[in-house]
Amino acid sequence: MTAPTARLRTDTYTLSDGRTLSFATGGDPSGHPIIVHHGTPGSRLFGALLAAPATEIGARILVPDRPGYGRSSPPPAGWTWRDWPDDLAELLDAEAIDRAGLVGFSGGGPFALAAANGDWATRVGLISTVVPPAENALSALGSIPFALRIVFRLSKALTSVAGPTPIVSQYTDRSVSDSVAEAVNADFHEALRRDARAVERESRAFASASFDPTPPDVPVRVWHGTRDENTPLSPVRTFVRESEATLTTVEADHLGTLLDRQRDALVWIGADW
Repeated sequence: MTAPTARLRTDTYTLSDGRTLSFATGGDPSGHPIIVHHGTPGSRLFGALLAAPATEIGARILVPDRPGYGRSSPPPAGWTWRDWPDDLAELLDAEAIDRAGLVGFSGGGPFALAAANGDWATRVGLISTVVPPAENALSALGSIPFALRIVFRLSKALTSVAGPTPIVSQYTDRSVSDSVAEAVNADFHEALRRDARAVERESRAFASASFDPTPPDVPVRVWHGTRDENTPLSPVRTFVRESEATLTTVEADHLGTLLDRQRDALVWIGADW
C-alpha cells in the first residue's frame, strides 16, 4: 500500500525572525489555494486526509506545521493563535498567493479564524472546531504539563507496539480504512517530533482565552458532529449564533465529521473561484 503521505510534498520557509516554517502541499498544483490548519496535536501530514478530495475538485492545499510542531521552529514566548496571521502572511507572500480559503480542524479552528482577518482570505470552513474557552480533557491536561507529557509519551510508545488503532480511537469509534489509520498515525507522530510543548501551549490558550468578539468579514461555515466528545457541540452553537456563521450538524463524532464532510467543505470554500 502506498503511504497516504506520499500525496504530499514538504517544503520549508525561513521567516523574517529566522524561524523555520515547514509546510506540505497537495491536491491540484494549479488549483485554487486552501490553507489547512491541523488539529492539536497535529502536523502538515494531516493534509494526507484531504489530498484526494482536493485533487478531485481542483484545489491546492497548503498545510503548515504550526510553530513547535513537526519541522517548524518553536515560537517566541507568549505566542498564541492571534500571532499566527503574521507568520502565515509571510508564507503566502513567498508562495505568491494573494487569495486563499481556510480550513480549521479541531484545534486548528482558532488559528484559521485569526487568519481570516487577512485581506487575502475568502472563506473559512471549520470542522469539529475547538471553541475557546474550551472545557475538555486536553485543555484540562494543558494546565498540568508534566501529566500531558506523560500521556503523549505513553501514546507514542503504545502505537509502536499496537499500531495506529489506539491513536485513531481517540478521535473516532468507527472503523476506518488502513490508509486513514496510517494518515492519522503519521500526523500524530510527526506532531510530536520535537516534544509535546506545542500541545501544552495551545491547550492552555484554549482553556484560558476566548475568540475575539468581532468575527471576520468573510463567510464562515461550521461542520460539527452531534456525537463529538472531543469538542462538544454546545459551545459551537453559541459561537455560530454570536458570529452569524452557518452551522451544519453531522451525525458523527470528531474524526467522523471530517471524513464525512471534508469534500463538502473544500467545495464550499472554493466556491468563490
